[in-house]
Amino acid sequence: MSQPSLPPWITPLQARDPEFVTSYMGQRERILRDGAIPAKYKHLMTMIVDAIQSHPDGVANIANRARAAGATDAEIQEAVEVAYLFGGTPALVTALNAFRTA
Repeated sequence: MSQPSLPPWITPLQARDPEFVTSYMGQRERILRDGAIPAKYKHLMTMIVDAIQSHPDGVANIANRARAAGATDAEIQEAVEVAYLFGGTPALVTALNAFRTA
């Protein structure tokens, strides 16, 4: 498995505890890969959580990972609507970052 790039939020920890970061990233990759639940659905689920927790950059990044795993914009749209259903208007505003262009 190739080493995934580190998310920006964890890079400050890389110099302090690289062993922890390597462990975390390994767990993350193992959990988010295809399994009983396809990876694209796992990414859509994490996108919903980030929307509900008001993490706009996370939503945008995760939506792109979901696309890379095969998710369509129609699937992302439905995930945005699920985020709204369970997170209300603040989650909807954050979830719409899934369609933000770089």
